[in-house]
Amino acid sequence: MNSLIKLEIIRALRNRKFLFFSVIYPSALFLLIAGSADSTTMVDGTGLTLPTFYMVSMASFGALTAVLMGNSERIAKERESGWVRQLRLTTLPGRGYVLAKTASAAVISLPSIVVVFVVAAAVKDVRLDAWQWAALTFAIWAGSLVFAALGVAIGYLASGDAVRPITMIVYFGLSMLGGLWLPTTTFPDWLQSIAKWLPTHAYAALGQSIELGNAPHATDLAILAVSFVLFAGGAAWLYRKDTPPVPEGPGGTPKA
Repeated sequence: MNSLIKLEIIRALRNRKFLFFSVIYPSALFLLIAGSADSTTMVDGTGLTLPTFYMVSMASFGALTAVLMGNSERIAKERESGWVRQLRLTTLPGRGYVLAKTASAAVISLPSIVVVFVVAAAVKDVRLDAWQWAALTFAIWAGSLVFAALGVAIGYLASGDAVRPITMIVYFGLSMLGGLWLPTTTFPDWLQSIAKWLPTHAYAALGQSIELGNAPHATDLAILAVSFVLFAGGAAWLYRKDTPPVPEGPGGTPKA
C-alpha cells in the first residue's frame, strides 16, 4: 500500500493543471474576494473578519479541490485503462486501495492549505496564535480525508465519460451550499437548515471555531466522522463490486 501511495503522489505532482487548480486557484480566489476588505470588516453572524473567514473557506475549498477532483477522474480513467484490473491481481484488499487513494490525496491537499495561509498572512495581515495556525492546518488537512473518500466513491460510481460532470455537480454543490463561497448566514432559513448538515459546512466550521479560540462543535465532528465512514465504506464496496472489462487480445480472446 505504501508503494501505491508514493506512486499516486508522484503522479499528482507531475500534473501541472491539477496543481494549479488545487494550489494556486484557491489563493487567487481568496485575494479576489478579500482583496478589497480591511481587517475590521466583519462577516455577519460569524464573529470573524472577512479575511479570516475566507482564509479558512478558501483553504478548505483548495483541499476539497485537491482530494475530490483529483481522485474521482483519475480512478475512472484507471478503470477504463485496465490499471485497476492489474491491482486486483495483487494481494491489495479493497480497503487498502481506498485508504491508499485517500491518504495520497490528503498529502497533496496540504500545499493548498499552507499557500492560502501564507497569502492571507502576508497580503491581508491575518494574525493568529501559533497554536491556532497549527490546529487550523491539522483540522483542515484531516477533514479533507472525508472528501478524498468521496472522490474514490465517485470514481467507481461513474464511467469515464460521466465522471467529470458528476464530480463538478457534487463539487460546486457542496462548496456553495456548505458555505465555502458565501456565509450560510446569508441563506434563507430553509436553506440554512439544509446546509448545516452538509459535511462541507461542518468542515469549514472546524476552522472557524479554531479562529475564534473555541473547541470544534461535537455536531460538526460527528457529521464529518459519519460522512467519512459512509464515503469510505461505499468506496470499498464499489471497489469490490466493480468488475473492469477484460481487454481483448488478437482474435477476441481475453488478454492475460
